[in-house]
Amino acid sequence: MKNSMHDIINESNRLNRRTFLGQSAGGLGALGLSTLLHRTGWAAKGTPNGLPDLPHFAPKAKRVIYLFQSGAPSQIETFDHKPMLHQRHGQELPESIRQGQRLTGMTAGQSSFPMAGSQFPFSRHGQSGTWFSSLLPHTAKVADDICVINSMHTEAINHDPAATLIQTGSQFPGRPAIGSWIDYGLGSDNENLPAFIVLITKERYGQPLYARLWGNGFLPSQHQGVQFRSGKDPVLYLNNPPGVDFKDRRDQLDILRQLQDRQSQRFNDPEIQTRIAQYEMAFRMQTSVPEITNTTDEPDHIFDLYGETSRDSGTFAANCLLARRMAEKGVKFIQLYHRGWDQHDDLPSGIQRQCKDTDQASAALITDLKQRGMLDETLVVWGGEFGRTNYSQGELTQTNYGRDHHPKCFSIWMAGGGIQGGRTYGRTDDFSYNIVENSVHIHDFQATLMHLMGINHEQFTFKFQGRRFRLTDVHGDVLHDIMV
Repeated sequence: MKNSMHDIINESNRLNRRTFLGQSAGGLGALGLSTLLHRTGWAAKGTPNGLPDLPHFAPKAKRVIYLFQSGAPSQIETFDHKPMLHQRHGQELPESIRQGQRLTGMTAGQSSFPMAGSQFPFSRHGQSGTWFSSLLPHTAKVADDICVINSMHTEAINHDPAATLIQTGSQFPGRPAIGSWIDYGLGSDNENLPAFIVLITKERYGQPLYARLWGNGFLPSQHQGVQFRSGKDPVLYLNNPPGVDFKDRRDQLDILRQLQDRQSQRFNDPEIQTRIAQYEMAFRMQTSVPEITNTTDEPDHIFDLYGETSRDSGTFAANCLLARRMAEKGVKFIQLYHRGWDQHDDLPSGIQRQCKDTDQASAALITDLKQRGMLDETLVVWGGEFGRTNYSQGELTQTNYGRDHHPKCFSIWMAGGGIQGGRTYGRTDDFSYNIVENSVHIHDFQATLMHLMGINHEQFTFKFQGRRFRLTDVHGDVLHDIMV
């Protein structure tokens, strides 16, 4: 009996210590939650409203539409006009140009590196005289609205780390996506829709797209991107099950909130309040999502503007139209993904298909935003994760070739939201292999995007595991030269 009583006392002490430590940790969590509620505006409004010290200065853009071209479009066939490559088609890439730079395992074993000029002619367009490939006739029509950057570069040479870097600022998984940073810092302009929405072109295949590319990383989980799908259920598990109506769901959420509030008071876990906020957002989305995804009220001339596939839900054209509707409703960051640009072989026919998918709708988005008076406040970005080699991967013929990954230079374009239209920024050498003027790193691009949204990328940080992280890591210069 004596031993039993001793064991009981010891167990009681252990429980008391465990309770004390648990409640102490919970108390710290409560302090963190209190700060978080104050900083996000939940305490006052019940919805995320950004950090109180943001924006740092007046933004030039209120929202971002990012048209990410997964797989890496060839700059040589689209925006970076290189007649020298055409003249030297089939000749060996000079070692003075390559300079021993690393290659992927797909071409490192080649004994020959024959240069491949583009099969598609270039011409100048707009008052700016910007060069565009014949593959992009619609984008060429908005030449004076966009800024083409031909001097992008990255450290990553393979798709997954490269896409992760340009989307999150790091080649390593686990960091927040750009849209999550924007959502966390600036909040939402529409309490009935997520501030960060993701759209993926249906039935287009290529490099895998992992949800971590639009994940919240170490930021609070309500800032992750919400994927909208084509079909009758754009957001999974959003609709009520059979037999449950709107009032039933509201009653269920009210009871659930009471239970979770009790749990929050007991354990002081900030994630409980996050979960409550997510449930409430999902409830509001039950009416807002069907409204915004139903494009039947769009006039015929708008569908004609975006192209014949814009009536087919889930296509790139339909997603561009949907992105404009979301921008009108105050969605802060809209991310489109379009796969299929990874053309290691049969590039001429492959890139024609890709440009047919994307050219008209991308240009239509610019035109549509402009005619509604929204382009000046909407930053539109088009581009992939790296570029393509100027030499052919595999056999080169007069009609066919492929291109390997090339991180040393590639092209993107930006429009609206404080960007100077009719600009070509940065220059590569005559072989589109190395940058010779105005080099732009991934972090420079991200710093510029943040700046246009009113954020100083060096001051916008989040403390995690004892270190203050930011989207641009420890790099990044704002490209003031391309801003209005």
